[in-house]
Amino acid sequence: MVTLSGLAPAKINLFLHVGLVAADGYHPLASLVAFADVGDGVTVTRADRLSLDVTGPFGGALAGEGDNLILRGLRALGEAAGIGAPPVAVTLDKQLPIAAGLGGGSADAGTAMRLAAQLLDLDLDEAALEAVAGVVGADGPMCLRARPAWATGKGDDLTDEPRLSPLHAVLLNPGLPSPTGAVYRAYDDAPAGEANCPEAPIDWSPAAVIEWLKGQRNDLEAPALRVTPGIGEALSAMNAAPGCRLTRMSGSGATVFGLFEDAAAAENAAVTLRRPGWWVRSCLLGNPGSG
Repeated sequence: MVTLSGLAPAKINLFLHVGLVAADGYHPLASLVAFADVGDGVTVTRADRLSLDVTGPFGGALAGEGDNLILRGLRALGEAAGIGAPPVAVTLDKQLPIAAGLGGGSADAGTAMRLAAQLLDLDLDEAALEAVAGVVGADGPMCLRARPAWATGKGDDLTDEPRLSPLHAVLLNPGLPSPTGAVYRAYDDAPAGEANCPEAPIDWSPAAVIEWLKGQRNDLEAPALRVTPGIGEALSAMNAAPGCRLTRMSGSGATVFGLFEDAAAAENAAVTLRRPGWWVRSCLLGNPGSG
């Protein structure tokens, strides 16, 4: 075995409750996270030394980035395994927009780390891999895990949620970056959230979950709109899409998502939402690695 490939799935915060910044500079949060069956492609091949090649429609934005999260994660992986920089060549097919609130960089790193550990037969279990993944940020462990979970604390206190049924969705990015740091600074200028974790739904059917989600929120949406007003147009368009049951921004934006009754409704809405400069994908939210 010399090559392994996998999907680095888009991460969606079905809700995101955010508290006041703590002394350590992190914001406490509570979220229910799901992963889409769309994302970036990651291929890892045995090689003489560690390297990274980036391709794909959004690869140009990462060209020449010396401290890509993939390389940072793989160096930390090699250090934890006691082998130095892992001798692998990584190819990233960048299909997700950059700074899109989809956890793309963390998902890329998590997938590369998991594939490299398997390819090199490293003696690290999932708990050890998740601990190493923290080097790429608070999203690192959840994106390495890549399955539905409640996230609290800094986002790295994870509890699996196997009861979450797959949800039909459309993702829409208006072609505008929404840098996480800038959004959190805007939040700190006028904090209006609380890291409260709601009681889980009693009924986990998709329709009931959508109704339950309507009572939750994304506390970063208002500050993201102040930083990137164009997100408002995407939210309005998604909300007006035929059959849309819930519209919300994911993470720190600028991607918004809509939830739909079935695949046909989601695919129809995706067609109506396409316009120049907008990235639109219908997808299934849940656990893309379970099949």
